[in-house]
Amino acid sequence: MIKFFRHIRQRMLSENKFSKYLLYAIGEILLVVIGILIALQINNWKEEQAERREETAILHQLHTEFTSNLKQLDEKIEVKMDLIEAVKKLFQQIDHPSLRQKDSVDRLLGLTIPYSTFDPIVSDLASSGSLRLIRSDSLKLLLSLWTSDVISVQEDDLGWKKIRNELYTPFLIEHYQLRTIRQVAIESGLIKNYLIEAGNQQTEVLDESIGLSRHKADINVLLDHPNFEDLLERAISTNRFALSQSLILRKRILEIMALLEWELQINQHKNHQP
Repeated sequence: MIKFFRHIRQRMLSENKFSKYLLYAIGEILLVVIGILIALQINNWKEEQAERREETAILHQLHTEFTSNLKQLDEKIEVKMDLIEAVKKLFQQIDHPSLRQKDSVDRLLGLTIPYSTFDPIVSDLASSGSLRLIRSDSLKLLLSLWTSDVISVQEDDLGWKKIRNELYTPFLIEHYQLRTIRQVAIESGLIKNYLIEAGNQQTEVLDESIGLSRHKADINVLLDHPNFEDLLERAISTNRFALSQSLILRKRILEIMALLEWELQINQHKNHQP
């Protein structure tokens, strides 16, 4: 083909048809340019298709991860809500001695001891460069803030853990019997609720009885102690704030999942276009 065009140019020059040669040369250049542009367009189209496939894969992965994160967060929220309700009922028994029942107090105490820390899957798309593949600016913004949002919630979760370990549990050890509290929790199945996988059948070790303490703990001594009331206030205040943060994060997760589902629908629609 190149020899063919060269032969035409040489024939025009030999026949002194310079004007025709010039027009032909310009046309040949245009054909080359058009060919290059078409090749670039095809290459760009292929790259765009590859990026959209990669984006779709990332969106699916993120949707799976945030579905798991939502499930875990809901479980942690339930732990906090149980603790808050238990403290409120203990306050009632503090304020109204006629309502006091040892079995009830033991169970409520068991609900105040756990702490919950949200430990989600965190995909750092920004550092990996994959964030650029996502076209939705709203989604990219929420994903870029996700890590810092999680850290904020975890810090609030650890607030109760510190109070529990350093103040609350030592107080119960000094003024009550943890063995009895634990045994009541075992008998009621309370401990199983805090497993990584709630409802897991492999819980024989948690079902083993440790028995009630032979040391008789007086619930009136505990409930009438002013420091116990103060510790319960710390428990409910700390967990209420942590719960509020967790509920805000839950709303963020739902927003992210809604945007993920919307982007996946858009990609699916485009992939099915003729």
